[in-house]
Amino acid sequence: MDMTQYITDLAQAARKAAGVLACTTGEIRDKALLACAAALREASDDIQAANTKDLAGADELGLTDAMTKRLVLNDAKVEGMAVALADIAAQVDPVGKTITAYNRPNGLRLEKRRVPIGVIGIVFESRPNVTSDAAGLCLKSGNACILRGGKEAINSNLAIAAAIKRGLAAACLPAEAVTVLETTDRAAVSAMATAEGLIDLIIPRGGHGLIRAVMEAASIPVIKHLDGICHVYVHAEADLDMAEAIAVNAKCEYPAVCNAMETLLVDAAVAETFLPRVAAALKDAGVELRGGDRCRAIIPDMGKATEDDWATEYLDLVLSIRVVDDIAAAVEHINTYGSMHTDAIVTRSIAAAEQFITNVDASSVMVNASTRWADGGRYGLGAEIGISTDKLHARGPMGAEDLTSTKWIVTGQGHVVE
Repeated sequence: MDMTQYITDLAQAARKAAGVLACTTGEIRDKALLACAAALREASDDIQAANTKDLAGADELGLTDAMTKRLVLNDAKVEGMAVALADIAAQVDPVGKTITAYNRPNGLRLEKRRVPIGVIGIVFESRPNVTSDAAGLCLKSGNACILRGGKEAINSNLAIAAAIKRGLAAACLPAEAVTVLETTDRAAVSAMATAEGLIDLIIPRGGHGLIRAVMEAASIPVIKHLDGICHVYVHAEADLDMAEAIAVNAKCEYPAVCNAMETLLVDAAVAETFLPRVAAALKDAGVELRGGDRCRAIIPDMGKATEDDWATEYLDLVLSIRVVDDIAAAVEHINTYGSMHTDAIVTRSIAAAEQFITNVDASSVMVNASTRWADGGRYGLGAEIGISTDKLHARGPMGAEDLTSTKWIVTGQGHVVE
């Protein structure tokens, strides 16, 4: 297969579909989203049968338990995808939204509106629900999308895409608005990332290697969703019952995702009291603990953390713990080893919370809340394309509005420049 030609053909068809979507009303696109949700429900058995084929190959592909867990689809997850599409449909239409409008002293009228980006390429791994979420958010924002999933979920992704295309057809919208590549050849990623003039933006979400490869190959704009090295800092004035509950939830509720805590920072003022109780709770939940010297002086049977541990996204029931002198030391650690994803502080002090919020460089900062809240659905976005760790265009959980660009409209009355 000539991969460049394959992507070119798909992207040209997607551009035509994007032109159609850009001229539709929000009401039409919302009806399409609801039709896609209904199609997913109707195809649930077929989707799960396809998923069974993918799961059968998990061992052969050497997938970890965490990756396999992300791959599984069942009745609840298919229903969750359908509900997410309905939630997206219920949101305010971002397309055509006026950001700012004003008159100049000379009578010239200026307005800045949100418009679709065009064709968005999304490269992802493991989670087949990304197919539905990405398609839904792109549709809501008037964009066509080209999706390339991993080989571990190819059957699931194609089955989900087939259902979504039936939903688009039911709403009289072009099927080419949502395209899932039928190949998992890595050459397709490079071809997408260099499709200048055809694909307007590429968004990689997955492992570090995948994201780095897209960044290095791309000649079109990239929004990256890199590592999730998330921290919880237990301040000297923390409610320790709350701190324990948040720490256990942030690590254990779903350790295989990017918003799970990977490092727990404990203020020296409460370490002697807090560390034994939180360590016991985490061990009871099956977590392997690795600590710095000050931690191990309090919990001698804790494993020793290395320098690499502080910069590791485990995505598993493994946690590094460090005792820090104060909030300044906690912030320094986070900004040194973190990935600008999500970091939390547990404290009763408003001043400490504000200091943490101001100084920590992250796309989401939590105060007295688990890092697991960093999620597009939980933020009310319906779903998310991913969690951007970039600082330009979009940062944090990305919803439909983050998949728009802007356009200036300038209205005069025969104005000319003299």
